[in-house]
Amino acid sequence: MTPYPFTALVGQADLQLSLLLNAVSPAIGGVLVRGEKGTAKSTAVRALTALLPGVDVVPGCRFSCDPAAPDPACPDGPHEATGAAESRAARMVELPVGASEDRLVGALDIERALSEGVKAFEPGLLADAHRGVLYVDEVNLLHDHLVDLLLDAAAMGASYVEREGVSVRHASRFLLVGTMNPEEGELRPQLLDRFGLTVEVAASRETDERVEVVRRRLAYDDDPEGFAARWADDERELREQIAAARKLLPRVRLGDAALRQIAATCAAFEVDGMRADLVMARTATALAAWAGRADVESADVRQAALLALPHRRRRNPFDAPGLDEDKLDRTLEENAGQDDDSGPEPEGPDDGGPDGGPDGGGGVPPQGAPQDEAQGPRSEHSIPGQPQPEPAEQAASPQSPEGATGEPDPNAPAPPQQAAAPAGEPFRARTLTVPGLGEGAAGRRSRARTAHGRTTGARRPQGALGKLHLAATVQAAAPYQHARGRRGSGLLVRRDDLREAVREGREGNLVLFVVDASGSMAARQRMSAVKGAVLSLLLDAYQRRDKVGMVTFRRGEAEVALPPTSSVDAAAARLESLPTGGRTPLAAGLLRAREVLRVERLRDPARRPLLVTVTDGRATGGPEPLVRSRQAARLLAADGTASVVVDCEAGHVRLGLARELAAQLGGRAVTLDELRADAVTELVRSTTDSRNAGHAGRAA
Repeated sequence: MTPYPFTALVGQADLQLSLLLNAVSPAIGGVLVRGEKGTAKSTAVRALTALLPGVDVVPGCRFSCDPAAPDPACPDGPHEATGAAESRAARMVELPVGASEDRLVGALDIERALSEGVKAFEPGLLADAHRGVLYVDEVNLLHDHLVDLLLDAAAMGASYVEREGVSVRHASRFLLVGTMNPEEGELRPQLLDRFGLTVEVAASRETDERVEVVRRRLAYDDDPEGFAARWADDERELREQIAAARKLLPRVRLGDAALRQIAATCAAFEVDGMRADLVMARTATALAAWAGRADVESADVRQAALLALPHRRRRNPFDAPGLDEDKLDRTLEENAGQDDDSGPEPEGPDDGGPDGGPDGGGGVPPQGAPQDEAQGPRSEHSIPGQPQPEPAEQAASPQSPEGATGEPDPNAPAPPQQAAAPAGEPFRARTLTVPGLGEGAAGRRSRARTAHGRTTGARRPQGALGKLHLAATVQAAAPYQHARGRRGSGLLVRRDDLREAVREGREGNLVLFVVDASGSMAARQRMSAVKGAVLSLLLDAYQRRDKVGMVTFRRGEAEVALPPTSSVDAAAARLESLPTGGRTPLAAGLLRAREVLRVERLRDPARRPLLVTVTDGRATGGPEPLVRSRQAARLLAADGTASVVVDCEAGHVRLGLARELAAQLGGRAVTLDELRADAVTELVRSTTDSRNAGHAGRAA
């Protein structure tokens, strides 16, 4: 199918610029695109692929070796350096979220390797993407170890597959593009750092621009070839500009003044390690080449910082993304200087173009910009690097405030709405785990059978062979060597002898918070401490790869403040603005939590839940509040839901209602002070009866 033209894209200048810079200099390390769906992310990547020059490959090589310099370690080699060549277009390979490790890196046939000594290797997606583009949609939903493998290959330019002493290596150099929706969860900071550049994208809020997007898309859908033909000249110019920038790149000079600005900027924003300095240097050099200049200027450094630093300055999931541009400008000014032979530096960060706005887009005008401006409408889809009219709206729009304002109930009784209490300082919380042995999503909380972890036993393969248990395989094959006619040294292994390792690791759980926001919590000025405790548990959930959700109850009802999600920063935002006041409909909160867990159990049966109820236990809302709350608790216990009650009761006179609630839930109660961790792991009591708990222990 004819791809959508890159030059026909409307808006998204930072996205376009980042993609083009990586096309000019793949050493930058790829692009991570953060933002909402429907913002032309995949369209832009496919369109860029069509602009890349074709590649010459060795005929029949599954690893796309360059005939002029073939990989000496190619599994399909060795190839003759002067052999025949065939040309093909650059590929865009998509990595699906549910891909296995073998699908990504390739698979070794261990049976043939052991019995025949043959390295039978089936290439994976990393081999297919060599010398092309690897596109990973929803990269934040990939398992961490797959992201590690992906980024290791991108950094080293090679993929290594090692299983039971059998090793295969092949070249794997590609332009890496990952996309993610922050509402679905964040990547770990260590993984964020491995992406060269990051871009925040959102749909335009300008009516005229949205109209133009729809008009062009409808025209493309009606006649893809005719639409592409109308943009053919622009595509050809952009393709030539990429080629010219690649040719100029080795001659671009990165002077001492620019290097000093890069180092000072990274130090000022306290980014960890030296990767940020290297990425900024490569990006600034590519920006200069893209603009047709042989020297890096201060405007290039500024634009490089805006693309390379925002995702590296986040220290925890609750930090807001972005960069303080006033601080950036001050740092660049303080460290501006002149090289011996490079001429005067620009006076300020705005000298690179007419805009110099907060998006930094005016810093690097591309070749051919006057032509674009002269053609009117083309300025909206112009080659990236030009200033954008609404940078402030683009920066503000990805984080939607819906549901986070805690609006008062219009039917509320006379007592006035209390202002939301600020959250207390988070602390390191105790680890709360679900008992038994699960088989859910990989994570770091509760014990589970996983593909990665310590080996606890062996079994016959169930389907494709996983991790080989070598000792068990040898033990199974040894008694039959004489019958198989084996003589002398060595071991004859057949398929029936193979045993795979059974491993135990950790899983991620669904941690559902049920938070009491009634007047009894606020009256004692405890909500700040309660919010700090929940924030601490949210941070723990982030580190352990859990999904989180939140149900709150106050006045006469309970509501789902946050449906289960992997985005703990969204949960933190809801918590921060949580209002308080009114009676305590504890039963309604527990029943609403039970309904949320029922739906999630249907969606993801393998992910085990952990219910964390934060309350003082004073049920005062609705008819027979204490009786109904106990009935609701017993229903949750009968469902087998693991529970913890965070007892928020304070004062000299304590009724012990939270501990009674914990008993009804079949869990245990902890106070706010007991929630703090001192290198102590607290196991949650099983929510089933002792017989079921004993059965779970035997299964482990």
